[in-house]
Amino acid sequence: MNLPSKATIIEVGPRDGLQNLKTFVPTDAKIDFITELKKAGIPEMELTSFVSPRWVPQMSDAATIIESCNDSETRNFVLVPNQKGIERLRSTSCKNAAVFVGVSDTFNKKNINKTTKESLVELEPLVRELKEEGYFVRACISTSFYCPYEGKVAMEDVVSLCKRFVAFGVDELSVADTIGLANPKESFQLFSVLKEELDDVMLTAHFHNTRGMALANIFAALQAGVDRFDTSAGGLGGCPFAPGASGNVATEDVVYMLEQMGIETGINLKRVVRALENLLPHLDKQYESQYYKLVQSNGTAVPPGV
Repeated sequence: MNLPSKATIIEVGPRDGLQNLKTFVPTDAKIDFITELKKAGIPEMELTSFVSPRWVPQMSDAATIIESCNDSETRNFVLVPNQKGIERLRSTSCKNAAVFVGVSDTFNKKNINKTTKESLVELEPLVRELKEEGYFVRACISTSFYCPYEGKVAMEDVVSLCKRFVAFGVDELSVADTIGLANPKESFQLFSVLKEELDDVMLTAHFHNTRGMALANIFAALQAGVDRFDTSAGGLGGCPFAPGASGNVATEDVVYMLEQMGIETGINLKRVVRALENLLPHLDKQYESQYYKLVQSNGTAVPPGV
């Protein structure tokens, strides 16, 4: 098998994981959650997003989160959907921006009220400006496999959109199975093509676990040469504009699988569990993580054999 010796985990729980919760998580609890995850050895993380608090009230404390949690030890990302979000980012100490576009026009319209083409027209000069100002820019490519409104998404459309962002100068592409319908064959095929055609840009795989195939899709992406993965502690997540999508694949499930296969992540699972236990009282749902459920059933910090 063609597997890497190391893999990088990008923790998206504080942003993607919490954004869809109905009950507002107190800012102090978010800060504690982020701090504990950093102590676990998470190297990169989505802290929050500068989006409209009217549409995503969970992110209304974004400025405070950045002020409290941005540091030089972790690559901290802030999601910025448009020029207004970027202007707010510029007023902070964070120098890592994440922009996003859906391959599907319908999804993009539901999400940010623009077609994919209209989004690209707006984002191109903004990405170029951010790069000139010294920012690291990741482009999040939503609905890269299936769309909740249009169905299966053509691979050539995904590749074309990724190439546009590379031409803009982005540092990283995060390619997402937004509603969790991809299968391992599709994962291997898409990421094999992207690795071959866009070898000069960081490539990250982002899977949701709606059909329980996220770990299998990650294994397929590993075989295609991908060694960077977006994950969310506890399996928290889900997009408010993607009906039926469950949470992201759980950080601890992915770390456990990778480490068991001899792929180093540098992440301390005991610390991840501690972060989850601290956050749980503030949530309106239970964790989806199989690893965490095993920990709970055993009554120990780490299940036997780890």
